Formats: sequence, structure tokens, C-alpha cells
Amino acid sequence: MEHIVVLTGAGVSAESGIQTFRDADGLWEGHDVMDVASPIGWNKNMELVLDFYNQRRRQLLTVTPNAAHYALAELQKEYRVTIVTQNIDDLHERAGSSRVIHLHGELLKARSTFDENLIYDWKKDINPGDFCEHHHQLRPHVVWFGEAVPMIEYAAEAVSKADILMVIGTSMQVYPAAGLVHYAPKRTPIYFIDPRPRITEDELPNLSIIAENATEGVPIAVARILKK
Repeated sequence: MEHIVVLTGAGVSAESGIQTFRDADGLWEGHDVMDVASPIGWNKNMELVLDFYNQRRRQLLTVTPNAAHYALAELQKEYRVTIVTQNIDDLHERAGSSRVIHLHGELLKARSTFDENLIYDWKKDINPGDFCEHHHQLRPHVVWFGEAVPMIEYAAEAVSKADILMVIGTSMQVYPAAGLVHYAPKRTPIYFIDPRPRITEDELPNLSIIAENATEGVPIAVARILKK
């Protein structure tokens, strides 16, 4: 069975109502990113960081997957599909995708500040005094600026074995995630779906650009792949 690897960014979830920090009215509006998404910010004001992610978590629980998420899940009927996402939401899983690598963590999980391997499913607020079994504060299971991206090697390995690569709703300008496309085998067809692509078909071999939002562009790409 051929292997499709899908790289997704904020654009795939934006049409579900998940805000993106790169938009003018985006997620980080009113906050210095280092105050709410860095170890420095956590040490400076834990309550602010917890409140910030608690609001994001509450919002996530009110939205639903969109047509792009469901179209990607449909590919599993004919292909082995691995989704590598920069998003911290669970919309791919809710739509039915079964193999999802979260590069930047998961909003609906919490982890121990004592042992990063102690990870808990967590759909409610994280409050000061919510401890792991070793009596240490819980924090969002999210990769902050200045922290390592532990899943990047798994993602690179997946891309290196892709028969087809899809890139959806991401500028591919932020590293290390932006470097993943270069792990694809040379002859691998690449579908790039973004309404404002910052790349041309001359820059990568076998590149097909679909300049549409995710909910329109992903079903187009999926239909082309399934037709083949």
C-alpha cells in the first residue's frame, strides 16, 4: 500500500474557527509570544500561561473538523496515511485520521514539570495546584519557543518514505518543520495547498500548487490522488 505523508499547519484548522497567530487578529494578539509560549514566560507568570492555554482549550472543545480534515481521513481507504501537523488541536483525529504526529504537542494533554514523560489526557482547565503523582505542577503539553521538538525525527523519517507528499495550510517558513519537505524522495509528487503560496512550481520537482483554502483545495487534491 502506498504511503501518503501530509504536512499540515494552521491553515487546515482556521476554517474550523481555530485562530492562527500569524493573522492580524490571531491567537497571540495582546500577548508577547515569550510571555505565554516560552519557559521564560512560564517561570515569570505561570498563572498567565495557564489561563492563556485554558482559553485555547475551551475554544477547541467548541469547534468541529472541517471538510479538509474529513477529506484527508478518506485517503485511508486506499493509502497508508501519516499526518504530520504543527497544530496542537485534535481535529485530524476527530475526523478519523489514525496516524497523526503532533510536532508541537497537544492542547488536550497535560504533562508533569518534573518528568516530561508523564503525560495525561486533559480536557479541563489546568490550574495552579494540579500536580502529577510526584507532586509537581502540571503544564500544557505544548512545545514552547526555545524548547526541543522531540517528534521532528519521527516526522522526517515518515517524509523520507513518502510515495506522495501533501503540504496544507502552512507557509513552510518556520523551522525545523519547514525543512521536512526536503526529506522527501526526489521523485515524490508534492501537492501544496494554500491560498497564498510562497513557493513556485519551479522551486521543487514534481510540485503541484492548488491555490485554495484548505476546505476547497484539499478535496480537490484528494480527488486527484484517488483518481490515479
